[in-house]
Amino acid sequence: MIASLMMYARSQLDAAHARFWQLIRENLAQAGIDAPEELSQTAEEFSVWKDPDLVLSQTCGMPYRTWLHDQVNLVGTPDYGLDGCPPGYYRSALMVRADAQSSDIADFKSKTFAYNQTFSQSGYAAPYWHLKSRGIWFQNSWQSEGHLNSARSVVEGLADIASLDAVSWRLMREYEEFAQDLRVLEWTNPTPGLPLITSTKHDPEVVFDAVSAAITQLTPDDQTALGIKGLVRIPKEDYLAIPNPPGSV
Repeated sequence: MIASLMMYARSQLDAAHARFWQLIRENLAQAGIDAPEELSQTAEEFSVWKDPDLVLSQTCGMPYRTWLHDQVNLVGTPDYGLDGCPPGYYRSALMVRADAQSSDIADFKSKTFAYNQTFSQSGYAAPYWHLKSRGIWFQNSWQSEGHLNSARSVVEGLADIASLDAVSWRLMREYEEFAQDLRVLEWTNPTPGLPLITSTKHDPEVVFDAVSAAITQLTPDDQTALGIKGLVRIPKEDYLAIPNPPGSV
């Protein structure tokens, strides 16, 4: 058995995630589903997502539609109550240094774009389609391996612009001093957020109910820290309908 909620994991949230998991685990036990005692927060993401004994994890929309949708059960999508987004949706902030002279994204076409992974919806696919519709894409790019690295690279001058999902950006504003040195240049259109998945062994409705109940059982402090307002059902077809950028996978 394995479970992980690594997508928004950071040291400041370890205790809140652990308490959240214990609530989910207790609810799953009441429904007859065994679950590991602890989350595997540092396990390699695809090894978790493709594990036949997966109890619960959160993935990104692009890996889900590209590789996972026919190998796992879709549970539901956490709603983070993000401005400008329907429940369960999110969007990406195209970030530049706060002192960047231009506010026209076309001026960054020849600059260096930092992205976490080419299979990231928020870090790569969302900005790609946002800009290609206007005939713009970056001439130079750098793969950072993570949103936090992308943000830091802009602040440190290794890159000029990056795309961060709205939840990651919210957490950076809360916990990272360097966030004050960044500003949002543009927002992408909302797309379905990071879905929760389970193995095909488990009834996704049962898992949905366990997670949904756990969200309501969180203390106000933990709910605020994790930023989760609820769990919603976004159809599988809505995830699969989003195109991948050419050559990204």
